[in-house]
Amino acid sequence: MTGSDTRPVVQLDAVSKIYGGVAALDEASFELRPGEIHALVGENGAGKSTLCKLIAGVVSPTTGTILIDGEAAVFGAPKDASRRGISMVYQETSLVPQLTVAQNIVLGREGAFNSVRKVQNAARQVLQRLNFKVEPSQLAGSLSAAKRQMVEIARAVFNEARVIIFDEPTAALTPEETDHLFDLMRSLQRSGVAMIFISHALEEALTYADRISVLRNGRMMVSGPAADFDRARLIRHMIGEELNERSGAPSEVRRPRSALPVLRVENVRMGAMVNNMSFSVFPGEITGIAGLIGSGRSEVAKVIAGHTKRNFDGGRIWLDGREVRYALPSEAVADGIAYVSEDRKLDGFFDTMSVADNIGLGWIAKFGRRQPIAPLGRLKAIAKDWEQRLAIRRLGEHQSVMQLSGGNQQKVVIAKSLVQEPRLVIFDEPTRGVDVGAIAGIRQIIRDIADSGAGVVLISSYLPEILDLSDRILVAKSGTIAAEFSRAEANAERVLQAAIH
Repeated sequence: MTGSDTRPVVQLDAVSKIYGGVAALDEASFELRPGEIHALVGENGAGKSTLCKLIAGVVSPTTGTILIDGEAAVFGAPKDASRRGISMVYQETSLVPQLTVAQNIVLGREGAFNSVRKVQNAARQVLQRLNFKVEPSQLAGSLSAAKRQMVEIARAVFNEARVIIFDEPTAALTPEETDHLFDLMRSLQRSGVAMIFISHALEEALTYADRISVLRNGRMMVSGPAADFDRARLIRHMIGEELNERSGAPSEVRRPRSALPVLRVENVRMGAMVNNMSFSVFPGEITGIAGLIGSGRSEVAKVIAGHTKRNFDGGRIWLDGREVRYALPSEAVADGIAYVSEDRKLDGFFDTMSVADNIGLGWIAKFGRRQPIAPLGRLKAIAKDWEQRLAIRRLGEHQSVMQLSGGNQQKVVIAKSLVQEPRLVIFDEPTRGVDVGAIAGIRQIIRDIADSGAGVVLISSYLPEILDLSDRILVAKSGTIAAEFSRAEANAERVLQAAIH
């Protein structure tokens, strides 16, 4: 551990990063000292990854200053940060799958002439130094998650990095692999390397970090020696005192539960992400699913909606008492299931088409598949009705959806689903990347859907949203449901404890 009088190797001075008017990082200041292990903690969306990407040169700050060894630095790309000795090991690795392990390790540091033997020898030396049992000639795309991470770390060491940033380094590791990773980090620390690691596992931060910084809503709430923190204090800074007070007194309970569930999920499994997950959703009720990234929340939603095929023996799903197994999303849509994706730009809408065309295609997916000619007049009237219902704002009739604000884009995705008159609606991160003005409107839409008698599943990383909207809260962890709370029982601390502990 380094002394407190040592000059920071990395310093952020009142740095902000703004996307579309929303601050992902808001005047945050941060210090990383030589040879220390510094943990960054906070809820999903708190700004942890944004802060690290600024240091690694992936993105540039909107305002504020980044200093390296006390001197202001401007990074136009990750290679600029790499030249200053900064490397980042991503949760989703940045390896080129078609290249070998050795080629990935030396990528960007190749000489003018390279022999296969020379490259493999250089890679083998650094892998052996780190005690990583990875074959240099193996293709990166064939490696396990743990071994891909090993190669990322080996590349950072090969590049003689003075600063290594780990983004959720243990998310895909076994307990044994996790122990080995932190042993390695201690070894790198002894050689003078400074490290930042993002983690949702508070025990890791308390056990392995020299210092801990807590981010909330893009702001740096507190930073100090790990010995000054305990689990309760970290959670208090992560969720905020005002939320703790509020969540102790839940608002009125709405919508009595129906006797029969609209959806019943029993022991569903899918790969390594969903592990014997079981729960029920009732008509007229909002069932919130909280949990950390990688807990299996979105994965089980995609299985239910037919976006992902579950294992042959991967449990059972009932819709309105009838067992179902969908091979395609269209089959789920036909049965009355709507899934509002967490990534609207990737698979939520057709970006170059108009609002009306997107909503119309949603109607066709459910009701018009067998009609040889689309009823254009009816589609136009239906689209106009939903535009008015959801207060979708556009500049012109033919304006493409990609030109709308984030909130209006999300309303288009919702309208495209609701026009199908679903019995069950799954919302996956419905207000992510949405401006503040549109969030209240989207939340009211969710309440209205439940009030109409449909079952609603709400997946959200933002605890206040889960607590405010849900009639019942499930907590996903490691691919299963780890806890269930009624509205009266739930508060932020209990939900977060169940998700992390």
